[in-house]
Amino acid sequence: MPRTAMLGGMTAPDSTPPAAGDSAPRVAPNFITEIIERDLQGGKYPQVVTRFPPEPSGYAHLGHIFASFLDFQTAAQYGGRYHLRMDDTNPELATQEYADAIADDLRWLGWDWGEHLYYASDHFEQYYAYAEQLVNQGDAYVDSVTGDEMARLRGDARTPGTPSPYRDRTPEENLDLLRRMRAGEFADGAHVLRAKIDLGSPNMKLRDPVLYRILRGHHYRAGDAWCIYPMYDFQHPLQDALEGVTHSMCSLEFVDNRAIYDWLMERLGFSPRPHQYEFGRRGLEYTITSKRKLRKLVEAGAVHGWDDPRMPTLRAQRRLGVTPEAVRAFAAQIGVSRTNRTVDLSVYENAVRSDLNHRAPRVMAVLDPLPVTLENLETPQMLSLPYWPFDVVRDSPDGLVALPTGERVAPEAAVRDVPLTRELVIEREDFNPEPPKGFKRLTPGGTVRLRGAGIIRADRFDVDDSGQVTRVYATLLGEDAKAGGVIHWVSAEQGVPAEFRLYDRLFRVPNPEAATPEDAQAEPIAPDFDPEEIGHEDETKPLDAGFMAFLNPDSLRVTCGLVEPSVTRDPAGTRYQFERQGYFWRDPVDSREDALVFGRIITLKDAWAKATQKAETPAKAPKPAKVQAPKTEPTEKAAPATLTPEQEAEVTRLTGLGVPDAEARTLARDATLLTFLGGAAQDGTFAQVASWTANDLAPGLRAGEVRVAAADLAPLAALLSDKKVTTRVARDVLTRAAQTGEAPAAMVERENLAGGLSEDALNAAIAQVMADHADKVDAYRAGKTALLGFFTGQVMRATGGKADPATLNAALQAALNG
Repeated sequence: MPRTAMLGGMTAPDSTPPAAGDSAPRVAPNFITEIIERDLQGGKYPQVVTRFPPEPSGYAHLGHIFASFLDFQTAAQYGGRYHLRMDDTNPELATQEYADAIADDLRWLGWDWGEHLYYASDHFEQYYAYAEQLVNQGDAYVDSVTGDEMARLRGDARTPGTPSPYRDRTPEENLDLLRRMRAGEFADGAHVLRAKIDLGSPNMKLRDPVLYRILRGHHYRAGDAWCIYPMYDFQHPLQDALEGVTHSMCSLEFVDNRAIYDWLMERLGFSPRPHQYEFGRRGLEYTITSKRKLRKLVEAGAVHGWDDPRMPTLRAQRRLGVTPEAVRAFAAQIGVSRTNRTVDLSVYENAVRSDLNHRAPRVMAVLDPLPVTLENLETPQMLSLPYWPFDVVRDSPDGLVALPTGERVAPEAAVRDVPLTRELVIEREDFNPEPPKGFKRLTPGGTVRLRGAGIIRADRFDVDDSGQVTRVYATLLGEDAKAGGVIHWVSAEQGVPAEFRLYDRLFRVPNPEAATPEDAQAEPIAPDFDPEEIGHEDETKPLDAGFMAFLNPDSLRVTCGLVEPSVTRDPAGTRYQFERQGYFWRDPVDSREDALVFGRIITLKDAWAKATQKAETPAKAPKPAKVQAPKTEPTEKAAPATLTPEQEAEVTRLTGLGVPDAEARTLARDATLLTFLGGAAQDGTFAQVASWTANDLAPGLRAGEVRVAAADLAPLAALLSDKKVTTRVARDVLTRAAQTGEAPAAMVERENLAGGLSEDALNAAIAQVMADHADKVDAYRAGKTALLGFFTGQVMRATGGKADPATLNAALQAALNG
């Protein structure tokens, strides 16, 4: 059963984090920090005030990390103030449980808002007063058309909106209707309050947006006092202004909403007033962060609750054993830019590994035990084995290392007692009676070293009726013996029984929200991150539960085995590296002193990268062993492991301009690429130009074949950022510009490549492609849905790449399924 009832009060053993603020990884210089510095130097604001406004309709998740880090740490770096605000204007979704859990998880993350915790619902009366003010000013009116009619009257990108028959109601009529709406005289949906802005605006958001709706529902804080509730676009900027927020940071999909924000600030006369700034959002592969879909996982029993360690919620990551320091380090690595990007989950996992490597003492545990009898060991021995390997000791800044208690001691004192007894257990996979070539563990007649205990030789073994090995009989040899491998072990007589939960990625594909299995393997074009990475979703849209088909059936495996007895004396919150197994800690919910349960936090290496590479190799290179990258184009893998101080300084400069770390390092290593990039405009387009330089233009630049100048790429990057050209068009133009030297933006203008494709033109292209490939249409409708990718490619070619991918996908499926 889901554990949601107890989550609000669950406290992990390490629930009090170290202070963040100035001690946390810093936000690298970026376009927002430049704005803040100008505002402070110019005296526009006396102090920076930021806010993080999650909707309490679920638990905080990995999608909140970057936005909350940016909000909090930016304020901290500039000596400002940080607010946490619960945007709880939806009575159907907001709950106190979620609000409390979000605050608890963000406090664990290290953010300290002091007394500045706010609830939007505390200001319902003020929002309503502003609504009446707009009505009295003639800037808002009550509309009484249906939702479908309202959508029709708004028009589209090519057609201006048509005024509602109720748009010219007098302020007196509108005020009367608004007050009666509040009094509960009308049914849900009968009327709405709309702003009167501009029905002809090319920005659809300005075509008289809805400010209030009638919605009867019991609000967890306001009770039944209200039956009308403000919309996000109305409430959010007002709350920013009421709190004194100066810099309201949100993700890129809110760029069009900024016009409503500014309109409200102007019409209601706020001064000084907040300003909205948009940054590129960060999608995350192999996971989802839509709270609706996370609720679906919980309600469907696919996971054991919001704190199931496989979930991407912060509550789940806490239970998994991830530390707040690791999460903050991950957030700092992502970088701030004006473009959306997808981050591989391995970046987060590697941040967790890096944190644990110097935090987790080494001990031994056997997860799938095979009994071993040391026939010549008559008397048990007590060994003293070190907690830490040489590299951790070597890299210690003060020459000391930590005990599980946290006390720092000299390396020679960081040891634990490990009993060596006649009866042991080893991993079942570490003994093979018929070993394959190159097997370096235990074999009949072969030798292997037991970690810290000496070398043993397997003399004979027992099997059961099914042929499975049940016991190995071995001899403990002297140190003059030779062994090709090392394995871990635990005393069968004194080892402590434990359950081991081996967690893995919840989804088996990079893009679990894709429509088809083929799309699921590709990088998401627009990852389904919550708007502003904080969870304001349109709950009225039907939920597509297709992502459930991509769940990883091996995301949780449970085994029972033994762990060395030293762990019973350690604090419950100790994280360990179980040698050769991964990083583990005691499950803070289910583990007890008489029944230890260890959950695996993370594996020692990224097994997914290797598995993915292996799966892709046949399609990409039938003979991978003979395929080599050209010597003139070194790959990231072939690059030096370290950079010179000058190159590191260049990486810092580039990441400060919004370039991701991996691309910055590629550029910093290559003088040719850096020289070319030196001509690029250092503005909001720089990160995109840098990406093209490192990925698309690099081979030609190194060969001296690129004729276009870096300065000419900024206009193309701006067109791409503003969605006036598609990614496909941009790359095609970039390739041709590199060959001819013509400015890409001039090429776009000459060939009329900018602007979206009209609905009629798109449908005509789809109809023509279907007519040309009638046999494949029949095959698709007979069940070969993988042909959707074929049709997508054909239509893209037919439209010169001008079709918007999401629009094309919807129109194409409608036509094929019609």
